[in-house]
Amino acid sequence: MTHTRNTPASEAPPADTRAGRPHLRQPRVRRQRTFPAEGYEGRAYRARAEPMTVRPLRDGRYVVESEGGTYVVDAERETCTCPDSAIRGARCKHIRRVAIEIESGLVPAPDERERVCAVCGGLMFAPVDQDGPALCDRHDHDPGDLVRDRETGALLVVVDRIGDRADEVRTGEGRLVSEYETNAAYGDHEPVFAVVYVESLPAGDAVDDFGTWVDALRDSRRYLFPASRLTRVELRAGDEEGGKSGEADAGPYSGRTSGTTGAETQRA
Repeated sequence: MTHTRNTPASEAPPADTRAGRPHLRQPRVRRQRTFPAEGYEGRAYRARAEPMTVRPLRDGRYVVESEGGTYVVDAERETCTCPDSAIRGARCKHIRRVAIEIESGLVPAPDERERVCAVCGGLMFAPVDQDGPALCDRHDHDPGDLVRDRETGALLVVVDRIGDRADEVRTGEGRLVSEYETNAAYGDHEPVFAVVYVESLPAGDAVDDFGTWVDALRDSRRYLFPASRLTRVELRAGDEEGGKSGEADAGPYSGRTSGTTGAETQRA
């Protein structure tokens, strides 16, 4: 299905895309909208050109309000309560509209629900079976991500998404992550991540294969941090001729940071 954009008179879609992670949403009033319909015909044209409002239900179905009436769509089964679907068995304009809005990121998929990011409070979509605090794409991190500690500026590699709250997770010393003074500025309710310091990993020329690097991550001492204390590092294209790569031309896993880590008291 082709990704679409709204017409200028319609509500603008979110700037981010559906890339597997929950994505940030801002509160809004749902209203009728249209989509560009040039080049489409029949039901496909009407699904885009006619003003409709799509509202997700708690059971994974959707209410579609149009000028011709209000109907309920089951996107997974591709059924609708309108005569065109219920009587003729057609893939009606309402089913097509729901598919368009899901693809555009305007409504959650049937297996998703709206949740609030535990860090910024923004509305987002997350799997219906996801437990614990939720995080939007801006504040979530995947194992292997290069991040920076906001408190010390040190470079870190994420090795695990713990998921539980900072006031529920204890370090090796038996203290809650939320109890450390260096975490006082961050929410007790935030999910915890386990990280290792880049400076503890072998330099690039000491890593002869991927397995060696994985072993280094596994054997390195882990530290626990609340989500918003970590900020993602965007790697930039390196200088191939000079052998440079990544943030600060240090390479994502071979750089060295200066100063103290400031985390000796919150080991995993």
